[in-house]
Amino acid sequence: MALLAWAIRAVRGRWVWAVTIAAEAALLLEVVLGVVVESSGRYAAADFHMFYGFVAFLTVGLAYQYRDSFRGGRNAPAWRTAEMFYGLVGLFLMGLGIRAVIEGL
Repeated sequence: MALLAWAIRAVRGRWVWAVTIAAEAALLLEVVLGVVVESSGRYAAADFHMFYGFVAFLTVGLAYQYRDSFRGGRNAPAWRTAEMFYGLVGLFLMGLGIRAVIEGL
């Protein structure tokens, strides 16, 4: 959605950020729940499955930390916008999620 908002200015708005925040919050909740389940001792996840979860957790934190670096001003190049940055981060997180599910099977 963020990449669509980057490409088409008419699509931009608060709803893009609301969906992005909801998706990243759901991912963080999933990682926290995975840690709780793993630490309970009732389930043992594959090592790479946990690795992908922690990389996703760190990616969300780093994306939030660097969000101000990609706020495009009036004269900023088109690639230096928050929509493109969060769109690419979303694609990376999607890839991590797919890979983590495949590793967990």
